[in-house]
This record gives sequence, C-alpha cells and structure tokens, in this order.
Amino acid sequence: MLQEFKTFIARGNVMDLAVGVIIGGAFGLIVNSLVQDIVMPIVGVVFGGFDFSNYFLPLSSNVTANSLAAAREQGAVFAYGNFITVAINFLILAWIIFLMVKGVNTLRKSMEKEEQKAEEAAPPPADIQLLTEIRDLLKTR
Repeated sequence: MLQEFKTFIARGNVMDLAVGVIIGGAFGLIVNSLVQDIVMPIVGVVFGGFDFSNYFLPLSSNVTANSLAAAREQGAVFAYGNFITVAINFLILAWIIFLMVKGVNTLRKSMEKEEQKAEEAAPPPADIQLLTEIRDLLKTR
C-alpha cells in the first residue's frame, strides 16, 4: 500500500494540482485584500460613504447592535453587505482569470503563427527539392 501511495503522489498531475491549490489559496487572499482594502472603500465613497461590510438585517428581536460582529454575537442576522462584498470579490476574481486565459490564448496564437511562418520560410530539404525538380521535369514531357 505504501508503494502504491508513493506512485500516486509521484504522478505529475497530482503535484500540479497541489501547486494549483496552494497558488489559488494565495491568489484568493490577494483578491480578497484587493476587494476589501481597495475596491470596497472606493465603492463606499462613490455611494456616499457606505460600508457594505456592516450592512445586515436582524432576524431576531434580541439584535440591537450597530456593527455586524456585535450583532452576530447577539443573534441571527442576514448579512447582505458581506454577501455584496463576496459577490464583488468573485466578479473580480473571474475577470482576472478571464484576462489571464485570454492572454495565454493570444500568446499561443501568436506562437503558432510564428511557427507556421518559420515552416513556410524554411526551404525544403535537398532530397525533397530534387524530387520536386524531377516531378516538374516529368510533367513537361
């Protein structure tokens, strides 16, 4: 069983997945900070100083607090401001991934075009040239 586990872990796709998960986690923290520390304050200023993170509706009459953290300690709340923040976070993350995939696709297309141009520009090997000349001579007879 230990040998099978070593074989499983040593596969390339398992290691690629592990690297992807780790980088994805770090990338998620960056995007979360971007949304909470940069985007949401700007959105708050544009909309008159709103702070979406503390927007909630109390679901219990026991909730009297003005901040979300204190309200959650008092009882159940519907934290729609937090949801707005998370939704904007998702949209930014999706947009960044879209731009990354689009950039990679553009790069691949340009590389394919360069390869095609190189193939077209390169003269055929000597034996192919000789065979082409023989073919052309036979066509003229």
